[in-house]
Amino acid sequence: MRHPIFTFLLGLAVLVTAGCGFHLRSTTQVPHELRTLVLQSSDPYGPLARTVRQQLRLNNITIVEAENAGTRTDLPTLRLSAERQGQDTASVFQNGVTAEYSLVMTVSAQVVIPNKGIYPISATTYRSFVDNPLAALAKDAEQVIIRDEMRQRVAEQLVRKLLTVHTAQLNDKETQPEPDVLAPGEDSPEVSSSSATSLQ
Repeated sequence: MRHPIFTFLLGLAVLVTAGCGFHLRSTTQVPHELRTLVLQSSDPYGPLARTVRQQLRLNNITIVEAENAGTRTDLPTLRLSAERQGQDTASVFQNGVTAEYSLVMTVSAQVVIPNKGIYPISATTYRSFVDNPLAALAKDAEQVIIRDEMRQRVAEQLVRKLLTVHTAQLNDKETQPEPDVLAPGEDSPEVSSSSATSLQ
């Protein structure tokens, strides 16, 4: 008797979670028009580009590499800028030596939608790091791990920001000017406030 009841309750739980919009962690419901996009980066094989590429694939987004896009103008483009890293002193020992750092990583990007324009997005994440002067080698290895985790969080934020691009696109009544086509590896030009919709 317990087996049918358990099956019924399990099925009911699945239906409820599916109906309420529940999704697995680290996945985003990306709009249909952004399901296929061109990925541009000044360092296409660097750690940031690799992490963003992995995150896009986890969200079922088809990636067209910039060198394979050719002259296609019908696909949206995600242009990655270089990541910016910094650190500030969070606390010190009694002798004045730094005990803990506050690490920050920021990545800016642009989503270029054909016949719509440029939509800037950015992502920032913070982490604390305890500086142990007695374990220099372990400290360096820990910093690498922490920065990799921060890069992962930034990539997740960028993918979620694609939803804000879709919202801004729907709310934009006027067509934004079309940007210049960049060659692979070329840095993105500065975007004036009149030709970009800020999504930060």
